[in-house]
Amino acid sequence: MFCEVKAKERIGVINPIFTCQPCGAQYASIGIKECIGIVHGGQGCVMFVRLLFSQHFKESFELASSSLHEDGAVFGATHRVEEAVDVLLMRYPHVKVIPIISTCSTEVIGDDIDGVVLKLNNGLLKEKYAGREVHLIPIHTPSFKGSQVTGYDVAVLDFVSHFAKKSEPNGKINLITGWVNPGDVTALKHLLAEMQVPATVLFEIESFDSPLMPDGNHVSHGDTTIADLTDTANALGTIALNRYEGGKAARYLESEFDVPAVIGPTPIGIRNTDTFLHNLKKMTGKPIPESLVRERGIAIDALTDLIHMFLADKKVAIYGHPDLVIGLAQFCLDLEMKPVLLLLGDDNTSYPDDPRIIELQKNVDYKMEIITNADLWELENRIKNEGLELDLILGHSKGRFVSIDNNIPMVRVGFPTYDRAGLYRHPVVGYAGAIWLAEAMANTIFTDMEYKKNKEWVLNVW
Repeated sequence: MFCEVKAKERIGVINPIFTCQPCGAQYASIGIKECIGIVHGGQGCVMFVRLLFSQHFKESFELASSSLHEDGAVFGATHRVEEAVDVLLMRYPHVKVIPIISTCSTEVIGDDIDGVVLKLNNGLLKEKYAGREVHLIPIHTPSFKGSQVTGYDVAVLDFVSHFAKKSEPNGKINLITGWVNPGDVTALKHLLAEMQVPATVLFEIESFDSPLMPDGNHVSHGDTTIADLTDTANALGTIALNRYEGGKAARYLESEFDVPAVIGPTPIGIRNTDTFLHNLKKMTGKPIPESLVRERGIAIDALTDLIHMFLADKKVAIYGHPDLVIGLAQFCLDLEMKPVLLLLGDDNTSYPDDPRIIELQKNVDYKMEIITNADLWELENRIKNEGLELDLILGHSKGRFVSIDNNIPMVRVGFPTYDRAGLYRHPVVGYAGAIWLAEAMANTIFTDMEYKKNKEWVLNVW
């Protein structure tokens, strides 16, 4: 077998690819309007996550903490949740949605966040905040298992299952984007607009790119409303673009409210974007317009300019969120590149059963490794000690030192990217994303050719 799927052999983790589940739940929460999450754990469980968000987007975000201390870790700290909810509601009169996000410490000591939500609903909210709409949602994200990916998936399910309510059909589709950037949401909404498909987008995060206005700075926050979440039960169908980032919510809506669900593929590259549009057509009956056929043609032309001379046979290592990694690998294969190492960085044991990975195993005709529960040492060790030769690395900024130390060019893609400017504005999905990705890879390779004086004459006029 040319394509081998195997788990990391070491027990420990060196330079992890992901952070923990509460990070993913926090990312989902900031996509909802009038929502501020309370992370039930130590102050750092919010501080470091907010730092990642701020470094990635260069914006500020509102998240709260129950600020667990040593006494709470010993004796229990549900009273800290009660205090945090009260303070949050007093300080922010507009807040209506408060997810209570657990962490490793509070899960280990067994703090009953479901019970404290019930207590608050029957006590504080009725007594002090009577008549005010407040939704307290317990979200269990223990940090000692899973990752930011699974935390996001769990949170989306919890939000949808809390709010979704059957009423009249709305004629819309639900589009669960997964963990994407504002530029991706813009690109996806453009495709929907061209198809004239009304949609509830989970989540509306274009506003994460906040303006500086004459009347003052704006705190970044998403625009998905309670009404949007409630109406997900009345859609024509749900398309979850990512299997591991929103797939659970799509399946819930299907099983609970008979809303048909389509899971994936992540629309990275021409092939997967085509599939996304055909899924839209099948679900809504709307035709694919000539305008998108033309966009597709422009993208194919742009890729054709690069593939044969510059991208073909280039060896690539890819790491990051699993749906992103697999989508990028499929796109690279379509560009005649050779993804030789895919790193999937958490303890999900179902990766070998993913039909996209099974397809890779059937069709790849060169040596490819797919490492599950991986860390970035798997990449560095193969380069330094096992003779892995690479032309390019695709991944987020946490792998930058592997690139720098081994003099291998790298394209930043995924979360977090904090050492390049404005990447969150550029889509990686859709036909526009295909162009941006291919040209970013080509330009990175061109710069490397010039720096190393490796056939840089190819870039001359000839």
